[in-house]
Amino acid sequence: MAVSPAGELKRTRAATTRGARAEVHVIIAGCGRVGSELASNLERLGHSVTVIDKHAKAFERLKAGFSGTKIVGFAFDREILEGAGIKDAAAFASVTNGDNSNILSARVAKEHYRVPQVVARIYDPRRAQIYQRLGIQTVATVRWTTDQILRYLLPEEVSVEYTVDNGEVVVTALPAPPEVVGKKVLDVDILGRRRVVAVSRFGVPRVPDKDLTVQEGDILHISVIRADCAELGEEIKTVGRPE
Repeated sequence: MAVSPAGELKRTRAATTRGARAEVHVIIAGCGRVGSELASNLERLGHSVTVIDKHAKAFERLKAGFSGTKIVGFAFDREILEGAGIKDAAAFASVTNGDNSNILSARVAKEHYRVPQVVARIYDPRRAQIYQRLGIQTVATVRWTTDQILRYLLPEEVSVEYTVDNGEVVVTALPAPPEVVGKKVLDVDILGRRRVVAVSRFGVPRVPDKDLTVQEGDILHISVIRADCAELGEEIKTVGRPE
């Protein structure tokens, strides 16, 4: 569909079912590298997608054959949002290159239009906690990118698989050291500091129960306070030792 100025897009959308998956309408604010990739993936999954960007040239990043709607304008403008179908949207993602624009448009989507699922890209991780209290899920780009780069630069360090909110709690992946083989997985846990959330064994993940023991070759996925990451590998080796 061609680029549409605000107000020209007038159409109704109804959720349909393709196999077992329900099609939903998703609005993406920002057509940079993240927004364009997100739009293509959502369309590939069978969803209805509208992309908003203040620059028409940004839509050139969309993959050839993209059949969703493209609207030039500001994503916090209610006329623009209504033209994009915000009243029928099941999800809204604001991934422009500005924190203020992202959080403003996300708040409008969440608080005014009651869109069920709203996420905002945030460059300043210090803001993430504030927006979480407003009920808006955030992705702290700088923190996540830093974690991924460190994972490749220093592979011997504990790798971060997932960053929670502002990054003070992370999920790490740690090969089980020989010192804990044969011990109960739950013995690794320390209340308030770390917890094994899953164990990968021969490529198959499982949630540990009270009877699961560590085997050679296991990968332990551990949620842990970020400040404890550096010493995690050594601390795990002492599990079960008398203090």
